[in-house]
Amino acid sequence: MEKIFIEISRYLMIVFMAVYTVQCFAVFRFGNEYDRKGIYLRQNFFMVMVHFLGFASLYAQKGDIRYFRAYLIQQIGILVILFAYRFIYPRANTLIINNMCMLVTIGLLILTRISYERAMRQFYIVMGAAAVTLVVPYIISRIRFFEKFKWLYVGVGLASLAAVLLFSAVINGSKINIHIASYTFQPSEYVKIVFVFAVASILARNHRLKDIVISAAIAAAHVMMLVLSKDLGSAIIFFVVYITMLYVASKNVLYLLLGILCGAAGSVAGYKLFSHVRVRVTAFLDPMGHISEEGYQIAQSLFAIGTGGWLGMGIGQGAPSTIPVVAADFIFSAICEEMGVVFGMCLVLLCLSCFVMFMNIALKFEDPFFKLVALGLSVAYIFQVFLTVGGVVKFIPLTGVTLPLVSYGGTSVVVTFCVFAIIQGLYISKGSDNHIPKSADFKTEKLDIMELE
Repeated sequence: MEKIFIEISRYLMIVFMAVYTVQCFAVFRFGNEYDRKGIYLRQNFFMVMVHFLGFASLYAQKGDIRYFRAYLIQQIGILVILFAYRFIYPRANTLIINNMCMLVTIGLLILTRISYERAMRQFYIVMGAAAVTLVVPYIISRIRFFEKFKWLYVGVGLASLAAVLLFSAVINGSKINIHIASYTFQPSEYVKIVFVFAVASILARNHRLKDIVISAAIAAAHVMMLVLSKDLGSAIIFFVVYITMLYVASKNVLYLLLGILCGAAGSVAGYKLFSHVRVRVTAFLDPMGHISEEGYQIAQSLFAIGTGGWLGMGIGQGAPSTIPVVAADFIFSAICEEMGVVFGMCLVLLCLSCFVMFMNIALKFEDPFFKLVALGLSVAYIFQVFLTVGGVVKFIPLTGVTLPLVSYGGTSVVVTFCVFAIIQGLYISKGSDNHIPKSADFKTEKLDIMELE
């Protein structure tokens, strides 16, 4: 009987996840939040059911009462986040709230399967991050002079990265984390936000060559510090974010082309200068030929994804412990192994729907500063998703970045919550009419990427 329940649950989880994902894009058929209420309620139902079925399967297999307690605690916590946002911010964008909570739900579920202790630590971090960042939308929607602090942003960003370069210990060939007492955090995560605000402050009003040179020098300083720390995944994100913001601000294709050439040259230089970059490229090109050494991580990841197939082995039925760093960098592999490639594809599409909504919000702004902030944070988010998923499926070489809100990692969770909260604040500041069902509003959020130009 237990095996039948576990098997049925496996298929139902995939169906519920697929329907939830379809609903993410169905939202864009409507121009205001009022007409989307039915979609959002259905999403909440599917979210709860995926969480319930996953934990019911784990409990049926293990018979450990801890899973029942974890389910109750996590489900109550996620519902508290949902209702807190809707109560405090009735004009908030519910798709962003739902997707944020769905990503947390999936992350906590797979982390509980991998390590109960890590999952509960992640849960407490999630609740703390949600509580702290709950005030961010209010601040963003009320304060209008963020643009004035550009040199403060620059100073904080460069000082934080310099601290990592000088004081961080080398772990796996890179300097990434700062340790204070028993706490560890990754400064490059929150510097992404500060960096976006700095570049937006410089490029929002003036597109003179002088301003562009200054912004390029600041961006280069950030990227070089990350390169010297050998945090190349973050360096790539910073670089792509800057080039995108520069192109949108200046509307000059030459800057985009020059950025691409510089990126290509930097990639070649990184390959020549850093041995661990060559190791990752070797593993990317031929993981099976170097399976006992350089290719071990990616080979185990591919084995897990291949073993799971389209529909997965079922939660608790795989062997995620065989994948190195599975709770952080390779969590997508564990998801595909146990929940299936279809589930994994839906997860990627869910992240993509977040990006589409973020860009949609960016397009609503006439103020160039806030438009660039929304754009920069959107690109940073979706490019990190691309780097993570692309690395574990051998589409690109591994970069060592986490899957936002899903992977284990306190700093990443807090910063991603902050990114979602900032975008939410921008939406609230411009979306006062999105909850009123007037025909004039139906086109307010139709995505037209050409408007960025």
